[in-house]
Amino acid sequence: MNSYYELNTELLAIELKLLFEGIYLRYGYDFRNYSKAHVRRRVLAFLGLKDMETVTDLQNKVLREPDLFRELLDELSINVTEMFRDPEFYLSFRENIIPKLKTYTFFKIWHAGCSTGEEVYSLAILLYEEGLLDRCQIYATDFNRKVLKIAKEGVYQLSDMQQYENNYLKSGGKRNLADYYKSMYGSVMIDKMFANRVVFSDHNLVTDSVFAEVNLIMCRNVLIYFEKQLQDKVLNLFHESLTPSGILCLGTKESLKFTSVESKFDTIDQRQKIFKKRII
Repeated sequence: MNSYYELNTELLAIELKLLFEGIYLRYGYDFRNYSKAHVRRRVLAFLGLKDMETVTDLQNKVLREPDLFRELLDELSINVTEMFRDPEFYLSFRENIIPKLKTYTFFKIWHAGCSTGEEVYSLAILLYEEGLLDRCQIYATDFNRKVLKIAKEGVYQLSDMQQYENNYLKSGGKRNLADYYKSMYGSVMIDKMFANRVVFSDHNLVTDSVFAEVNLIMCRNVLIYFEKQLQDKVLNLFHESLTPSGILCLGTKESLKFTSVESKFDTIDQRQKIFKKRII
């Protein structure tokens, strides 16, 4: 922790509250109900990068300098991702969800909090291998336009691909992951046929309303960064967005237990956190 705050944790909490209230009023981004530990860690790291002493110093500059705010926004964004992250989830998806999707002539998927897009393309590849890519429309959203640009381009580091290949094979992949990208100068570009099935769009789960009516929602490892009140708000947004019997996929550390929507979903796979909206 910043030495200034080591004996002033209450002061830090107050200054963070004022910072996020100011950001909401000035820019419309709402971090007020994010996990306190998450935002505290990110803001203090940002202070160190900018050689600032206090959060109040940061607030004064952020409210007056939009470029600095955009830098802070990148720091606060949740961009931990990889292709076929948690391979067991994709195995369960193939076994439990693909048969249901095959009964549809057309279906829509919302990938909320898509970050730089690796998991969006993972899902698209899986759907392609199951003969379903041409039957679907995927919407991939995030509030950070910088990561959305990366996702749209579909260009990633070649050095990461061995790990992604391992994930892909463990997830039940039917070919080689290299079949789906082209290598170039230390980078790879994902085949454009996948991006052509995806609409990348700016959407903020905290402040925006229903994005679209969809048959399936993927939002994995995002809710863990929200406090309970905000988790409830977002889960109700997802419930409203799903068609009857629609599928909700969360991260392995996330749950519907003790939330306001717990009774509105049936569990498909408790371990992999895959749920189905109940027909009332």
